[in-house]
Amino acid sequence: MNTVRAFVVPVLRRLGLLVVLLAIVFVAVDLLPGSAARSALGRDADQAELMAKEHELGLDRALPVQFWHWISGVLTGDFGQTARGSSIGALLADKFPQTLLLGGIALVLTVVLSLALGCWWALRPNAFGARVLQPATTVSVAVPEFVCGTLLILVFSLATGLLPAVTITGRSGFPAGPEMLILPVLALAIPQIGWNTRIVRSALLDVATAPHVESAVLEGLPPRTVLLRHLLPFAVPTIVAGYATSVGMLFGGALVVETLFNYPGIGAVLAGSVADRDTATVAAVVALTAIVIMALLATADFARTWASRGAR
Repeated sequence: MNTVRAFVVPVLRRLGLLVVLLAIVFVAVDLLPGSAARSALGRDADQAELMAKEHELGLDRALPVQFWHWISGVLTGDFGQTARGSSIGALLADKFPQTLLLGGIALVLTVVLSLALGCWWALRPNAFGARVLQPATTVSVAVPEFVCGTLLILVFSLATGLLPAVTITGRSGFPAGPEMLILPVLALAIPQIGWNTRIVRSALLDVATAPHVESAVLEGLPPRTVLLRHLLPFAVPTIVAGYATSVGMLFGGALVVETLFNYPGIGAVLAGSVADRDTATVAAVVALTAIVIMALLATADFARTWASRGAR
């Protein structure tokens, strides 16, 4: 019963926060200058055409009524129409897989490298590489994805010409070649690799002071055996919590990185809908991204709870 409650309560809390966030999105877009009707019709539209378009889009209703009408449709799976008359659901279905690909690769890279580097750092704290990791991880955590991406473009595209700075879309809607994923993935992953490497190392060092670990060391077990059998199983809850935090950072940062690299994902949709003052599309992007993040956080909560019970 307690286990079920431990999952249900966070999910309900996150859903409540999501509704509040979506309401804030409606208010924020409404406060921006311009209107979706003007963006859809262009500058030459007269007042009568604008009023007719606003009525068609429901913009002549009170903002709370607009929000309730939109979120009621979302509950039935209908995200509505864009200001230009296309289906928002179809638009998201066409673009969101590319964002999932980008964020998923960055997440896998983050987990693999941070786990390897954190374990190595904990086992060899006095090695030269450990002394390099100390400032390197600090700098990587402090640098935002946008700045990291810009530096990668300067080094690997403009200075050396090794990798493309702009993503070219193939017929499938995905990047035309795997080399076009390298810089966007690195721009997303590098800050999170630095952050999680420090978390892994700290979690392992905290567990290293436990009596069962000291006994294993005194028995002369190899460092690898001590790490895999006596350190990692007890450090997993803390490590998983760090990765759960990175999920939101990766998918949130993906929207910025996609704009920088002209990546054909949901970031371009978000940028265009903000420019068009298309409230429904902006809210739909936020909602879909939040739902994916919530699902991954729920998975991380389950893994952390399972690992904690196993450790006990």
